[in-house]
Amino acid sequence: MSRPRSRWLTRHVLLDLTPLRHSADFRALIAGLGVSSFGTQLTAVAVPYQVYELTRSSLFVGLVSLAQLFPLILGSLFGGSLVDAVDRRRMLLVVEALGALSSAGLALNADFGPALWPLFLFPAVTAALSGMDSSARGAMVPGMVGLAAVPAANAMFQALFQTGGIVGPALAGLLLAGAGVRAVYWIDVISYLVALASVLAISPQPPARGAAGAAPVRPGWRSTMEGLRFVRRSQPVQGAYLIDLNAMVFGMPRALFPALAANVFGGGATTVGLLYAAPGAGALLGALTSGWVGRVRRQGLAVICAVIVWGLAIAGFGVVRFLPLALLLLAVAGLADVVSAVFRNTIIQFAAPDAMRGRLQGVQMAVVAGGPRLGDLEAGVVATAFGDTVSVVSGGLACVVGALVVARLLPGFRHERSTVGTLGHEGVLAAAGEAVVAAGPVAPIVPADAVESADAADAADIAEQEA
Repeated sequence: MSRPRSRWLTRHVLLDLTPLRHSADFRALIAGLGVSSFGTQLTAVAVPYQVYELTRSSLFVGLVSLAQLFPLILGSLFGGSLVDAVDRRRMLLVVEALGALSSAGLALNADFGPALWPLFLFPAVTAALSGMDSSARGAMVPGMVGLAAVPAANAMFQALFQTGGIVGPALAGLLLAGAGVRAVYWIDVISYLVALASVLAISPQPPARGAAGAAPVRPGWRSTMEGLRFVRRSQPVQGAYLIDLNAMVFGMPRALFPALAANVFGGGATTVGLLYAAPGAGALLGALTSGWVGRVRRQGLAVICAVIVWGLAIAGFGVVRFLPLALLLLAVAGLADVVSAVFRNTIIQFAAPDAMRGRLQGVQMAVVAGGPRLGDLEAGVVATAFGDTVSVVSGGLACVVGALVVARLLPGFRHERSTVGTLGHEGVLAAAGEAVVAAGPVAPIVPADAVESADAADAADIAEQEA
């Protein structure tokens, strides 16, 4: 390969690693996420597999997932208000420690049981904690890397998460077939401890300062409602939430994977692991070739197209009986999903000032992680009534219809144009100023890379002008 072509691929196609080079805190943050996501993916396969082994019912698999929904939503919403009020690093330390204890509870149940009720309880606790964890991590990113580098940072998060989505489920299938569920849960405990050590390497992350005279953010229901009112005023943010909820509820048939592996593809635990891993394989490919995302302006339209591709791929998966083709279609769905995720996260993170980001990330986490729980229940109920094939195909087609409805009802989302990656520092500051005005009286946002390119006095003057 010639040097110009190699340079073109590095700059325009391959994953942009700039945030890693510029921020030690971001390096520590993403290292901890990579390890913890691997352990989480192991447990995400082990719990439904163990439930299905105990009950032989896809409905029970869906009910276990449903039991995680309300703790996750409450944890995400409350965690979002907490993120905007306390030191985010300290909050992550507490969350990682409690997560290790919860996974230890699953491991001890496997060692001395197993009973069914811990498979409802401990995943529900972990779900509540994950809402707080993701809200804190997402809110910390813009301050660490600067707004202009947010798309690249989001793509890196997706790359690590999807790597865990491949390696975790595939390894989980092998471990379940060999060492058993107890080994999977204890590995998850270790991953939490490693993530805890990574968070210790991050510098303190105090809550954002408001404008002079503004009351400090206090965690609780009133603070959460302020975030929801912000969402109500922003069609791009509404669309990002709703279109993802639509895709996760109707186009995520993961609760059926154990039954499909046994009844359609004639396999066991290894096939279950492959089905869970296939979307992650496609998503990883999408993340590793995401160098172009920072130059896309019509980000709302990009999300809509990606979700339509996701739904069509899932519908196709529902009708095939050849395992390699089924895995390929799941991989296509995963690739479309990661493209959607990068743009949705960028829209949300760029829409608000730092003092509001924790609450918006809390709502985002409630949607991202709560949607699949509703999807598990929907898939299980429809499969029980009409069969696995009808459940998967109807869900994929409903996902496509839902994306078109969101696009029709929210033109502000459909026509969303982002300035990230297309403007220089002045353009990024102007867009940040617009977000500040929309959110109310809070401190102006000055991206880290803008500060690096000007002295402190000039940066302060620019921030005042744009506010």
